[in-house]
Amino acid sequence: MNTHRLHALARATGAALIMAGTGLVQAANSNSEERYATTGIEKPARVLIDQWGISHIYANTFYDAFYVQGFMAARDRLWQIDTWRKRGLGEMAKDFGPSYVEGDRMARAVLFRGDMYREWLAYGSDAKRVAEAFVAGVNAYIDQTEKDAALVPEEFKLLGYKPSKWKAEDIVRIRHHGLTLNAKNEIDRAEVFCKIKRDPVRVDWLRRETVPEVNPVVAAGLDPCEVPFAALKKAYDLATATPKFTKDSINAVAAASTDIATLYNVVDFNSDGARSLGSNNWVIAGSRTSTGRPVLANDPHRSHGAPSLRYISHLEAPGLSVIGAGEPFLPGISIGHNGTIGFGLTRFYMDQEDVYAYELNPDAKSEYQYKGRWEPFEVISEDILVKGESTPRKVDILYTRHGPVLHKDNTKNQAWALRAAWLDFGMAPYFGSMDYMRAQNWDQFSAAMNRWGAPGENQVYADKSGNIAWMPGGLTVNRPNWDGLTPVPGDGRYEWADYRTMDELPSQHNPDAGYIVTANENNIPPEHPAFQKGIGYEWSNSSRAKRLQALIAKNDKSSLDDSKAWQLDTTSLPAVRLVALLKNVAIPDDADTRQGLNLLKEWDGNETVESAEAALFEVWFSKHLRKGLVKAALDADAAALVGQGDAERVIQVLESPQGWLSTTARDQVLTTTLKEAMIQTKRLLGPDPAGWQWGNLHKAVFTHPLSPVLNAAEKEKFNVGTWPLPGSAYTPLAASYGENFQLQSGASYRMILDVGNWDASQVINTPGQSGNASSKHYRDLAPIWAAGQYFPLLYSKGKIEAHAETTINLVPE
Repeated sequence: MNTHRLHALARATGAALIMAGTGLVQAANSNSEERYATTGIEKPARVLIDQWGISHIYANTFYDAFYVQGFMAARDRLWQIDTWRKRGLGEMAKDFGPSYVEGDRMARAVLFRGDMYREWLAYGSDAKRVAEAFVAGVNAYIDQTEKDAALVPEEFKLLGYKPSKWKAEDIVRIRHHGLTLNAKNEIDRAEVFCKIKRDPVRVDWLRRETVPEVNPVVAAGLDPCEVPFAALKKAYDLATATPKFTKDSINAVAAASTDIATLYNVVDFNSDGARSLGSNNWVIAGSRTSTGRPVLANDPHRSHGAPSLRYISHLEAPGLSVIGAGEPFLPGISIGHNGTIGFGLTRFYMDQEDVYAYELNPDAKSEYQYKGRWEPFEVISEDILVKGESTPRKVDILYTRHGPVLHKDNTKNQAWALRAAWLDFGMAPYFGSMDYMRAQNWDQFSAAMNRWGAPGENQVYADKSGNIAWMPGGLTVNRPNWDGLTPVPGDGRYEWADYRTMDELPSQHNPDAGYIVTANENNIPPEHPAFQKGIGYEWSNSSRAKRLQALIAKNDKSSLDDSKAWQLDTTSLPAVRLVALLKNVAIPDDADTRQGLNLLKEWDGNETVESAEAALFEVWFSKHLRKGLVKAALDADAAALVGQGDAERVIQVLESPQGWLSTTARDQVLTTTLKEAMIQTKRLLGPDPAGWQWGNLHKAVFTHPLSPVLNAAEKEKFNVGTWPLPGSAYTPLAASYGENFQLQSGASYRMILDVGNWDASQVINTPGQSGNASSKHYRDLAPIWAAGQYFPLLYSKGKIEAHAETTINLVPE
């Protein structure tokens, strides 16, 4: 055992271990203790890990707190954060082979490349110092792995490579992870306008809901049939999608794979899964709670896997006291409280992207037309290291004045580029929380949010003085002469008029209603001037928001348990609306259809694990009804483009079929597709509906990214599951699924704050705090989460000491 890492069982002697300088008393019954001597920490620090795997960090200097946070994140999640860094910086091919070269090139295309001095100042006066401390902590743990091979996570050993050291600028240069939009939607819409010659606006209406409702207009000068749909979407995915691993991809020794779907998690931004990548949050004033204190609740929805995207930390140091969740590769806390204020976020779907089209100079393909003259592309040459190759591959990345080139076709004299607000100064996703997490009142919090860049967010706020508030934040593009819904020529006719100020967006502070709810719907009030300013048109389905608003509004005195129940609510408003239609449908002679109608027509839309009705409804709605309505309402070519159709638009047509279908044809769509769903559900769950359960189809499985590479025993170790799961993409308990009904995305992290009585706050993460498959904290939270349970988010030293199971001491080397 080396001198840099000491591990010993603590003995229950009845004596207390006291940390000098902090007054922290360690409980005598602590199970174990670790000691690390590291370079870069200023003074000794101590970490108490509680029984749920949460690191409570007690540092003796402000910046040491972030150093220790980085160290602990690496201790718990080193492979995860190393992979995030490699993907973001375009260094995948170095360790995973030539299949990832083109993805690396595109990842580098969307790195921040501006002046770093200005960039750091965009986040606050000490943002650089905080980032430096955090990465020093990450690197210090990597140093420990070099001295003690037992500390190296198993993934590195399986694939035969080592973790890389970080630079502080990595944190803010990487930009691909901020839930970006709407470039791919622009491309899809252009395809509709190209391929549909008769009333493309009507077809697009059924394909994708816009709020406020708007008729998209193709920009003058753009031929939508010139848009290289597949090539642009592939380039965008290569730049932004999370990586996948297969045996073929990591064993490749020559040309890269051409099938992007085998290398990256390609997202259809119009799918239910993508549109549920949002969150719920609410804040309730003390006048409406049983305790007289505000309650703040937040459950962010993202893709599920092992390990979790969310990582809970608690940082205590001079001038700092904050606890909650963030992402393990970023310093600070984005969702939590600091002992005075609580804060939580959901996505605010502002449109921060545009696709630009250019004409090339036929005599010099290195130039594009802008305002009547030829302007040269900026060319940045990069060296990409490739596993198994002795010399780096040299690649060129092209830029126009608007942004990185996604596609260039010299034969057609065309180029296409992405302009994204998230490539501007101060736009590193979520790093803006460094400022607001330290605020002590609403004025300070709102001032910090005025500097928030990306992604667009709804921030709810509550403080122990009883105030509640909400404000959206993000750099909001001002498009003076187009709607942002289709690509535009890059010849100078369509330019951003900079960004709108935050003052142009709505906000609320201590509203008369006594509560505020957001859930990714367009929550700009229709009477507010911003409603018609094109902030964004493509929002999440409003079902979650409407259900939560109704639940909270009718409860005059709510408790923490009420907020738990609301986070776990599984009533589907689409189901309620469609069941209402079935009540008026004539009962057919067909036995399967009649059986399905009888099963659903009195159902309340509650998608519990045990519900037979939920199983039938979800098979019907997701596999048959939506597609059936689209085919009945449109011709074959249009139906192929629209696919399932937008859930809200499909329901609107079914509720008011005039202009689309006769009532008789509508009823036939309902009954014909219900019969198909009955046949499929019987095939999946058996012939007798009495034995059906939604949870027997809808499963929670947390899959490790390396699962396709692992053998059976390794999969058993690294994958976590399986549990039956209630809900769907349209219930407050968001649980979207894929083709096989397996969970894709939803809330891994749930938090309910008792504002001012912080130890009573409740939280859950899943599948666990650790990313090390051999740790008990890798999967210990998953069964708790699956059961709809929580654990206390402990804040006071006494409570933490009583539940501490591991002590870690960090001392200067």
